[in-house]
Amino acid sequence: MKNIEKLIPHRPPFMFVDSVRVEGEEIVATYAFSPEEWFFKGHFPDYPVVPGVLLIESMAQAGGAGAKLLGVTPDGLFVLAKIRSASFRRQVRPGELFEMQIRCLHSGSHILHQSGKGLVDGEIAVEAEWIAMTTDRGSVQGGKSE
Repeated sequence: MKNIEKLIPHRPPFMFVDSVRVEGEEIVATYAFSPEEWFFKGHFPDYPVVPGVLLIESMAQAGGAGAKLLGVTPDGLFVLAKIRSASFRRQVRPGELFEMQIRCLHSGSHILHQSGKGLVDGEIAVEAEWIAMTTDRGSVQGGKSE
């Protein structure tokens, strides 16, 4: 996880990437959803599943880390700006390994447009497309928006 912390600003308990690498033009990443994750206690107590928004967050984090490995250097901090589409096809349960395959559709110093899919045991759990844009790191840390 230490290498990932050099690529993205996220930290536990809100870091959802264990490994990331680049294969050709594809970003490949994984995250093992531990049964002890903080959100399983309430989503849902009798039938725990990973919230869909966290699956997309996982892919966006992996996409950001992979973009840096591909040489994309933002002018500030990339933050999720838009989810263009998302389809959920399978639930992700405690103890399952979430495998992500992500492609950069457009990237630059101010924008990162990506698409990806997340799988469990080779079965598609989610497919999504999103856009991240840069923001001034100081305004994020200071809690102010421009």
